[in-house]
Amino acid sequence: MLCIHSVSNFGKYTSKLKSSTLAVKAHCPPLGLESLKVSDDQLESSSYLSVGVGPHRGRLNIQSGLEDDDEYDGAWCAGVEDQEQWLQVNALRPTLFTGVILQGRNSIWSLNWVRTYKVQFSNDSSVWEPCMNGTEEAVFVGNEDLETPVLALFPEPSVAQYIRINPQTWFSNGTICLRAEVLGCPVPDPDNPHFSETEHGSSDDLDFRHHNYNEMRKLMKSVNDKCPDITRIYTIGRSYTGLKLYVMEISDNPGKHELGEPEFRYVAGMHGNEVLGRELLLNLMQYICREYKRGNQRIVQLVKDTRIHLLPSMNPDGYEQAYEKGSELSGWALGRYSFEGIDMNHNFPDLNTIMWDAQEMAMGKRRVSNHYIPMPEYYTSTEALVAPETRAVISWMQDIPFVLSANLHGGELVVTYPFDCTRDWIPRQDTPTADNDFFRWLATVYASTNLVMANPERRICHYEDFHQHNNIINGGDWHTVPGSMNDFSYLHTNCFEITVELSCDKFPHASELPVEWENNKESLLLYMEQVHRGIKGVIRDKDTRVGIANAVIKVDGLDHDIRSAVDGDYWRLLNPGEYKITVWAEGYFPRIRHCSVGSEPQATICDFTLTKTSQDRLKQILASGGKIPRDNQVRIRALRMRKLRASTKILNRRREQQQRQNRVKRK
Repeated sequence: MLCIHSVSNFGKYTSKLKSSTLAVKAHCPPLGLESLKVSDDQLESSSYLSVGVGPHRGRLNIQSGLEDDDEYDGAWCAGVEDQEQWLQVNALRPTLFTGVILQGRNSIWSLNWVRTYKVQFSNDSSVWEPCMNGTEEAVFVGNEDLETPVLALFPEPSVAQYIRINPQTWFSNGTICLRAEVLGCPVPDPDNPHFSETEHGSSDDLDFRHHNYNEMRKLMKSVNDKCPDITRIYTIGRSYTGLKLYVMEISDNPGKHELGEPEFRYVAGMHGNEVLGRELLLNLMQYICREYKRGNQRIVQLVKDTRIHLLPSMNPDGYEQAYEKGSELSGWALGRYSFEGIDMNHNFPDLNTIMWDAQEMAMGKRRVSNHYIPMPEYYTSTEALVAPETRAVISWMQDIPFVLSANLHGGELVVTYPFDCTRDWIPRQDTPTADNDFFRWLATVYASTNLVMANPERRICHYEDFHQHNNIINGGDWHTVPGSMNDFSYLHTNCFEITVELSCDKFPHASELPVEWENNKESLLLYMEQVHRGIKGVIRDKDTRVGIANAVIKVDGLDHDIRSAVDGDYWRLLNPGEYKITVWAEGYFPRIRHCSVGSEPQATICDFTLTKTSQDRLKQILASGGKIPRDNQVRIRALRMRKLRASTKILNRRREQQQRQNRVKRK
């Protein structure tokens, strides 16, 4: 039975409702309390304890600040403890309400949740009718803890404009506090001014839905089938449970590093329940394939000039957990960690501390390596708590000379840049790299073109107001993250990497995906194009003209060097300006050039030819006490990388043996 609460203009389309809305009532999406589609003005309550727990905080999965009772607390809490309290949502238009999802208060200091509740509906916010279960008023089961979302579907879906959640019982040692989401489908209403407000979707014909592991593989294969000349699918390893980590390569010559062509990567799904990045990368590979075939010159140029690598799911085990529960019921943490319970954003070697400790102990800063810092010995052992997914990504980073990357997360709207780890693990402190100005540029490129971040009227997600930072922030100035992938990428490889927090909602409903694609499409493309800023070139032996690998490229005034790739080519990301560049390699005389970087995203060619030193001259310099630049870091790095791969193989064999034994036991 369909409940339609009588109001004069409803009669015009009641018969149409019965045929059209009943078919979709079980699939109604969330109104958008969690995603902020529902504004603060649409939320009211009977009372509230303080401003920090007002009705605007009654949103599913909203996170509190460090202190309870501040301006940004973790729920709506009623100011009076009785059964007459309510949280009300104005849907702005007639809506088929089908259910409610409830959650307790987010807090580390107190325990508050609603155990049972009733629901009422209204068309004018004056006359209210209860949600019925047959002849009795329905009472719904709520929560028994702070974080687990609990869904209640209504026995009779009801059409109204307003809905109230009316708590009846609550945790005995707490008070009335809740976070909520409401499920509902908009209903056509020609006489309502909000009827003309259509949902903004996307004009791009892409596969806008959530894809589990098998569906992701099928989609990637379909893209490869449509664009075999510019795409290649490969794997970099497996998850703990054996799921492959698939990468889509997009290039005009897939499978091969081309001399002088920079390598770019996007990584998503490090936290398995932060799923928007996964879907955006699947959208991106579809979009590039389609637009390339259509002859879109921007896309054609990007594909010809760049070798692009897209890893949509770094943590497929965690994703499958979250996917099984669904977008609203997976909560804030389910699927975040690896199968072994490892947070992979803290699982890379902490090279920051190694570098900073060496700087404090050294007589001079120049004696301390500022790049290609090798992994610590403990990290490469089989006993180290390193996820197989992390090991696979490290090997990937070693194998390909990436220049630029972004790590896609969710749960906030902000772009962060290294360093993520603070000195001495101070909880929060601005900790810039030598390339701070360029990192700020990279972060600004993404944030300023993201349609939500760039909106000055948007509501903050949880408790941090990133508008004051123009929606970018140094990672350490937000919260310290020892062992982050961003910091490791910068200190162990040539690659610059930032983190993009894509949305307030970690797991947006499928209906939100077209809008999210439009919010991020330009940002994703423009950020990739930044790989062509700065200088690039090839470092060759003067006599043989062969490229020199592992030559050091030093920019005067920037205490962060990079190295040439296997073929001798290099890329140094830089802001516009004039630079003094010094290049040296073991066994060669150093060479200095002045290179100019323009404002256009087109790297300046700055090639070098190096002359070998004679062995007699080398011995003479050393005998007289002189110093030739030497660096054992590359050798140490290579040895430890081999150890890491060897220990990974041992661990994989152990896991396979254990799995075989488990299968035998089950038989």
